Amino acid sequence: MHLDDRRHALMDAMDTQGVWPADSKWVRRAILDTVPRHDFAPDRLWTWNGDDAYVPVDRQGDPDGWADLVYAGPDDSTITQILDGLPSSSLSCVAVVADMLDSLMLEPGQKVLEVGTGAGWNAGLLAARAGPGNVVSLEVDDSLAAAARRSLATLGLDVTVHTGDGNAGWSAGAPYERVIATYSVEDIQWAWIEQTRPGGRLVIPWGRLGHIALTVADDGKSASGWVQGLGMFMPSRGTAQGREHHEIRGDSVPDRTVRVDHDLRALTDAHLVFALRVSHPDIRIATRTTGTGLTVQLHDGVDSWATATVDDAGNTTAYEGGPRRLLADIAAGRRRWEERGTPPLWDFGMTVTPEGQHVWAGDAQAGAYTA
Repeated sequence: MHLDDRRHALMDAMDTQGVWPADSKWVRRAILDTVPRHDFAPDRLWTWNGDDAYVPVDRQGDPDGWADLVYAGPDDSTITQILDGLPSSSLSCVAVVADMLDSLMLEPGQKVLEVGTGAGWNAGLLAARAGPGNVVSLEVDDSLAAAARRSLATLGLDVTVHTGDGNAGWSAGAPYERVIATYSVEDIQWAWIEQTRPGGRLVIPWGRLGHIALTVADDGKSASGWVQGLGMFMPSRGTAQGREHHEIRGDSVPDRTVRVDHDLRALTDAHLVFALRVSHPDIRIATRTTGTGLTVQLHDGVDSWATATVDDAGNTTAYEGGPRRLLADIAAGRRRWEERGTPPLWDFGMTVTPEGQHVWAGDAQAGAYTA
């Protein structure tokens, strides 16, 4: 299948899922026509081998496989760089890119700071809307920054790409009317807010689970806003990602069998999972549907883990290892969420000041949402 055919097939899938932004028609035009995704994909991409490693897929040796990775499904990212065996840069999935650009509410002529240039595709989409000379982008990796400059120049997109630490922003170009990050952070960087005009808008992936849109207060002393959508994002370069479940679990015998009195199938509810991400930020939750039911895996990235299987009748078998009682922690977080009226993820928001940040549900004046 030709690249253009694959691109249109992906766009059709976006139509079928109804995920094109209704209020930002420019996003669809830019992605489909103006700034082709494949023009920013390097000749070597990476894919998981289904077992234990990421393996390369080269455009020259496997052009069809390469094209399939560039134009996979709306919710599939394209891995463009591997460092130390882990993905370190990617072309983000189209559905999330479209959603974040919609959330940014970008208008022609506005000055934009992007942190995390990567391959340069998102910067190109920003330039297609904001216009020449209005987009400043920061990339910590010299080689990625250079490749992005070349790709943007080839398409005639006027973006200034600097090499530097995105967390520090780019004060030389401030103030900006819009700021967008393409990697996740646990703590919103105050430098980004400080470099944004009062009334300006920031869209930031928070905690590798969703993105939030913040508006800077008129006095510039705070920024507040709401969660906009879900999506997994790579953390900023150099962030310790912790140990994975299988590393913590190892081959050891579980420390204990756990009785579970609540239905763990509720952990497939995105709204509950987001609330747990807020109340218990260090607990990672993964679910997988099998032919006989559901498997749930929990871990804290350090030394505690839990695994549970739930059959179709709701019967649960669960084991834990390590000092923490993760299943009990998750149960407490769920009770807290239910006591608060089971707020959907869209009801969560954040306020950021120079002193720090807090997440709330429903009303910023209600105080921080905690377990």
